[in-house]
Amino acid sequence: MIARPNEPMALHTTWHLGGAADWFLQPETVGQWFDWCRDHPVEGPLLVIGRGSNILVRDGGVAGTVLSTKQWKGLTVQADGRVRAEAGVAVASLSRAALDKGLTGIEFLVGIPGSVGGAIRMNAGAHGGEIGPLVTEVVTCDRHGKRKVWRGDEIQWRYRHSSIPEDQIVVEVALELRPGEGGAIRSKMAAIIERRNATQPLHRLNAGSVFRNPDGDYAARLIEAAGLKGAKVGGAQVDPMHANFITHEGDASAADVERLIAMVQEQVHARFGVTLVREVQIVGRPA
Repeated sequence: MIARPNEPMALHTTWHLGGAADWFLQPETVGQWFDWCRDHPVEGPLLVIGRGSNILVRDGGVAGTVLSTKQWKGLTVQADGRVRAEAGVAVASLSRAALDKGLTGIEFLVGIPGSVGGAIRMNAGAHGGEIGPLVTEVVTCDRHGKRKVWRGDEIQWRYRHSSIPEDQIVVEVALELRPGEGGAIRSKMAAIIERRNATQPLHRLNAGSVFRNPDGDYAARLIEAAGLKGAKVGGAQVDPMHANFITHEGDASAADVERLIAMVQEQVHARFGVTLVREVQIVGRPA
């Protein structure tokens, strides 16, 4: 169990940005987290993170406690399509494990950088697929370690949203997949990876897509049409490769990224009357 005060959040986010958390907890197992809740109840603000994508931590850090579920990596994939995965499992690893068993339905996850917990929380999707419809059960807990089990059909799944309450921590998910043909599954995943490598700035620091796609359009298209591809604030840049990514080369602050996000929203709205909604969560204190 890692329990450290004043932990730099730049070490735990894919943007490599962010000030220190007052306290940082990283249990090795789910059971270790439940033991901690019993012996050391978490008081005050609590922020849960997985692999650190889709989040911008401000330069002033995070008040209270940050819980990292990154080490919760339990994964069982059965040939009949039943899958159980803990919150810290990388979704790309989940899709590859399904491939190994000849299961189809989650090939789209191979191009998503996050973890199962975050994928459930935001109903992650790509290439026409979403994780929500595949879910049969979600296990959550509160800050005191009290477990709750949700049926998949009890949860409302919408575009980049689930109805799981904010005070619930995703612990584990059960999915129902279906048998498929291994060669077809492998080819579909390879095509997704090839497209991702060709269109996304994977070699630069980023947090994934910054904005949700508005109905009937694409955030990247609107941003590019507004003349913002390559636009900079400080060290942060609207990526020249994909306009719905904000990247940097190690010389940006979180404040630079936040100001650039606001600038993009303002200029796209002024040009097209469309309000871009952030997919990235912004947390913490300004410097």
